[in-house]
Amino acid sequence: MVRHEADAQREMTSAEIGALAHLWRGEVYRSTIWRTRLDTTTNWAVVTLGIALSIAFASREASPLPLVLVGILILFFLMLEARRYRYFNVWRARCRWMETHFYAPLLQDGNLRLGEGWQRELAEDYWVPRYHVSFRISVGRRIRRNYLWILLIQAAAYIGKLIVHPTPVEGFEMFVDRAAIGPVPGLIVLAAGGFYVLTWSGWALQSWHHDRRRWGSTQRPTGMG
Repeated sequence: MVRHEADAQREMTSAEIGALAHLWRGEVYRSTIWRTRLDTTTNWAVVTLGIALSIAFASREASPLPLVLVGILILFFLMLEARRYRYFNVWRARCRWMETHFYAPLLQDGNLRLGEGWQRELAEDYWVPRYHVSFRISVGRRIRRNYLWILLIQAAAYIGKLIVHPTPVEGFEMFVDRAAIGPVPGLIVLAAGGFYVLTWSGWALQSWHHDRRRWGSTQRPTGMG
């Protein structure tokens, strides 16, 4: 059903515009705070990986085990960051919603007679606050943006350690033997490492496909998140 233009639009008063501007500033502030918290967990992951690299490559006889164990901490930071990203995305989505539906039209033609649909959507988000992305998608996005590179560096460093220390490998069999951890055969350790990298890479790829399906090539979203 097509609504009349008078029903779909109304003139916003200067007081309403001022209140909306202050609301946008408040949401920008909150999103900035949570964006800083995202950087903090990424920094923790980078620092712990750096420490593991320093220990593993401190000498030829040093064990490569720290490069394996640091993966547990990296995954912990990843899960923590994904949780923080869900909070950050709430404030970011609201800011972006106001920018694309209020400020962008205002800057484009100076028209303040804006449709009410976007205002109703924003109001509902305040009436019933909710996450705009699932935890699974949040994890995928953080892997895609930061953690995939951290995980790849970890894997490359581990393989490099096995290849060069304590002496350069002379064959694949020696490489597999060096990967053994206590009673766990090297082949199982390497297979687990490959599964580890492929799992997180696949998770990132799935998240990318999800975002592509949802947004496509458009730059004007029809929903928050």
